[in-house]
Amino acid sequence: RRVLTAEGYTVVEAENAQQALEYLGKETPDLILMDINIPEIDGYTLTKQLKARPQLQHVPIIAMTANVMKGDMEKALQAGCDGYIPKPIDIDLLPEQIARYIAKSRSVQ
Repeated sequence: RRVLTAEGYTVVEAENAQQALEYLGKETPDLILMDINIPEIDGYTLTKQLKARPQLQHVPIIAMTANVMKGDMEKALQAGCDGYIPKPIDIDLLPEQIARYIAKSRSVQ
């Protein structure tokens, strides 16, 4: 959060899937950083639900996970994630990665 706010991004955090769904029912962000291991339902399932919403189909969803076994990145992409950032996160690269995903999304719209 601190790294992103220092770069000028507005960060909204959800503690669980329900909070995320409530927020995203009212707002459309530029990007979603999806923790795959969120409480209630996994991030793969939540990603599928979000990508099914017309207003969120263009919003990049980036999987952030400590799951770095073979096939985890493919599983995230198959669920609808647009990218994959393994944990621990390289905080020096994170702002650049986020800017790239947002720019790519805006160029497609």
